[in-house]
Amino acid sequence: MSFLDHLEVLRWHLVRSVIAVLLFMTLAFIFKEFVFDQIILAPQKSNFLTYRLFCDLSHYLDLGDKLCFNDISFSLINITMSGQFTTHILVSAVAGIILAFPYILIEVWRFILPGLKQSEKKSAMALVFFGSLLFMGGVLFGYYVISPLSVQFLGNYTVSSTVSNSISLNSYISTLTSITLACAIVFQLPIIVYFLSKVGILTPQLMKAYRKHSIVVVLILAAIITPPDITSQILVAIPLVFLYEVSIIISRMVVRKQAT
Repeated sequence: MSFLDHLEVLRWHLVRSVIAVLLFMTLAFIFKEFVFDQIILAPQKSNFLTYRLFCDLSHYLDLGDKLCFNDISFSLINITMSGQFTTHILVSAVAGIILAFPYILIEVWRFILPGLKQSEKKSAMALVFFGSLLFMGGVLFGYYVISPLSVQFLGNYTVSSTVSNSISLNSYISTLTSITLACAIVFQLPIIVYFLSKVGILTPQLMKAYRKHSIVVVLILAAIITPPDITSQILVAIPLVFLYEVSIIISRMVVRKQAT
């Protein structure tokens, strides 16, 4: 095919991806009450699943109420005329991207498929599967672990008892979506390491050399976003450290395969 033919094929893959995002975005927009009351605003409620699980774990470990969370003391306010409408659109768009992500990866796979060797086609499909799995895992980790802990910490943090927290809706939504999407991207680390190892930029030796530095960074981040106790910090840090170790194994496998 000529260059223009490739562009035409790419255009239709992009069009189908955009249509998928718009379809899921429309569904999220229609089911406004469920999306906001049951998902977006749920971490603000004291009976949120994560808070209950942490409290149950605290009692199971005989820590009393050490890991239990108090009621969140801030209120949400809308400070602009179009604030709630634009927030509705923003949340629907983010939901559309998240839900359509696996399909977008499939479209990417279909675009590069004709140029792959037979042995590479299975690897590419595996990357689509694991990329989707890791992305959704990152979304769930960000939403159920990082976001509620951040909401609890930042929402209840005060510099003085005379200052009350009234958080703008836009600020709350931005924090929630940023954390969730950031975790989804971080969970793509094994996929990123795979490609960087393929082109020789990363090696398992290099990743091992910086292992301690990475663990320190993870523990610092966990200490910032969690309550001041070692148990919750470890619970947040374990999945991130595990991802790094898995990435080292993937890098080693890629390097060994290229050496043979």
